[in-house]
Amino acid sequence: MRSTDINDAIRTPAPATQPPRLAVAPMLDWTDRHCRYFHRAISRGALLYTEMVTTGALMHGDVPRHLDFSAEEHPVALQLGGSDPAELAQCARLAQRWGYDEVNLNCGCPSPRVQRGAFGACLMAEPGLVRDCVAAMRDAIGGALPVTVKHRIGIDHQDSYGFVRDFVGTVAAGGCDTFIVHARSAWLDGLSPKQNRDIPPLRPEFVLQLKRDFPLLRFVLNGGIRSNAEIAQWLPQVDGVMVGRAAYQTPWMMAEWDARFLGIDAAPQREAVEARMLDYIAGWQRRGLHPQAIVRHVLNLWKGEPGARLWRHVLGDAALLSSLPVPELFERARAARLSAPHEVGDQPPAASACA
Repeated sequence: MRSTDINDAIRTPAPATQPPRLAVAPMLDWTDRHCRYFHRAISRGALLYTEMVTTGALMHGDVPRHLDFSAEEHPVALQLGGSDPAELAQCARLAQRWGYDEVNLNCGCPSPRVQRGAFGACLMAEPGLVRDCVAAMRDAIGGALPVTVKHRIGIDHQDSYGFVRDFVGTVAAGGCDTFIVHARSAWLDGLSPKQNRDIPPLRPEFVLQLKRDFPLLRFVLNGGIRSNAEIAQWLPQVDGVMVGRAAYQTPWMMAEWDARFLGIDAAPQREAVEARMLDYIAGWQRRGLHPQAIVRHVLNLWKGEPGARLWRHVLGDAALLSSLPVPELFERARAARLSAPHEVGDQPPAASACA
């Protein structure tokens, strides 16, 4: 369906007064509940996403393990992976029941495992099915939550602007008014998921053209955004920006988001975030969780600051993690950081982003 048709057919136009959104991308193996709690300690207004959760995991697996989260994480969106409208409808009901603020359908992940399940980026070849999935989810929850779609601008050799335009037009007819667009094609044959995050060229101009062609819809730009300066460049031209690896690798960039972009009076301090995470990790340790499961997400808190490498070295020490009480572990890390006032942090571990 083309833009000239869809602008008359949109079921529920996005409100024109909605504030811009800044979001941290769903990242497999990274944006679990503990990572999201850490990110929320830095930004009060950023929209946080779960890792992609498949419909099969919710239909046949441990639902609390996949869906439980802390109240402090709001606003938080559940990203679903699947292609069966009935199953997605049931999972959308679960999202509503568990208190999520949004349901998002993954149409961008290029991994072979996801392709074998016939969802993710390969769904872009079936816009009619995606439309039906969106409609089923919306009908299941009665408009209680927004249903959004995260997608690429193309797949394989279907990478013209007309392809993504028609995809958006068709899916919008199912009731989706917000599209999160990773402004790269997904090359499903011949590239790994990691290569698919870097090799296909970025085409943000496609997202800007979608914004012009579908003025009643909202478009969030994703892909290759690494700094707050880039956010400031793009945010006036689109309805939102989603940041992936940069937010994980340099989390303190989010400390500017509330006051600079979201109109929230907030000025977080690293020491306060560190203290909050100490209490959080200690609490989970008392519940039987090994501290490493949470500490791995906070290792970049002091990145770029004097002593960051030594702080990270102490917190990442497996022997210390297993032997010291969490308060003593953090005190050692703090002492190490302060002992090297002219030392600057090293490079962070690489994060993964599926879609």
